Amino acid sequence: MNTNERLLEVNDLRVEFRMRDGIAHAINGVSFDLHARETLAILGESGSGKSVTAQAIMGILDSPPGFVTGGEVKFRGTDLLTQPEKERRKVRGPGISMIFQDALSSLNPVFPVGWQIAEMFRQHRGMNRADAEAKAIELMERVHIPAARERVRAYPHQFSGGMRQRIMIAMAIALDPVVLIADEPTTALDVTVQAQIMGLLKELQDEAGMGLILITHDLGVVADVADRIAVMYAGRLVETSGVVDLYARPAHPYTKGLLESIPRLDLKGQTLNAIGGLPPNLLAMPAGCPFHPRCRYAVDICREGEPPPLEEVVAGRAAACHRVREVYGDE
Repeated sequence: MNTNERLLEVNDLRVEFRMRDGIAHAINGVSFDLHARETLAILGESGSGKSVTAQAIMGILDSPPGFVTGGEVKFRGTDLLTQPEKERRKVRGPGISMIFQDALSSLNPVFPVGWQIAEMFRQHRGMNRADAEAKAIELMERVHIPAARERVRAYPHQFSGGMRQRIMIAMAIALDPVVLIADEPTTALDVTVQAQIMGLLKELQDEAGMGLILITHDLGVVADVADRIAVMYAGRLVETSGVVDLYARPAHPYTKGLLESIPRLDLKGQTLNAIGGLPPNLLAMPAGCPFHPRCRYAVDICREGEPPPLEEVVAGRAAACHRVREVYGDE
């Protein structure tokens, strides 16, 4: 696979949820791309739109109430949003695959894990039960599940949280996807297991040359594995940057606040600078920049009109902030 190949291109993606209380504009003009062997981390608080973006890319939004109302999702140059459902199904699995954040609720409790992995091969490759089970064992070994041959017919509840997450990864990579989306893959796992899961994803990416989209709120996980970071807030991208530059010098007040809220060994005993307030109600978004009610840099222009666009700060970096020069230059 050509490492410069652009695998995925998302342009001006828009998603809304139509509910009794009104319309929630969950995704508002999100754009990014992903290349072979690249890891893009999408970072933000709960409710920022990270998982909805992934579901829209995969074509698995619950509709109603969710609807994609605009934009493009191009996979190797083909806009998936214009494809009939039958064609999109052919892309899911061998083209784009996804690891869901809650392995216990995502796995079916009444079927053995091997049966669930083997289902991918029965449905997509037409394999018989014996051959599909053999492939399931092979995949369980590939994701380092001990005694895979003996445990292939065990049920989800008989595995630990870390092992269940490995089973989810095995299902996601079964058909050798070109793009893998990992939605909070280390949620509710202890630190040691988190490191093992992220190491496994990196190992699999290196083997197959996949593009990886890592959706998370954990800045510690991102620092070790990502090539680029896209920071989301209230359904918008507010900053994009290479990982080293973003950690060294954030350009958006929200990114700056997230980084300041991380515990640090050199600040032991000091109070964390948490971001005050709450994310906005998507049914009643404030005028101007969505972050302004929580922003210490906000001035009148931030509270009026349309949200600021995502604009280049320096080469390879962009931020959506009227006062980006002050924030970026603030030492």
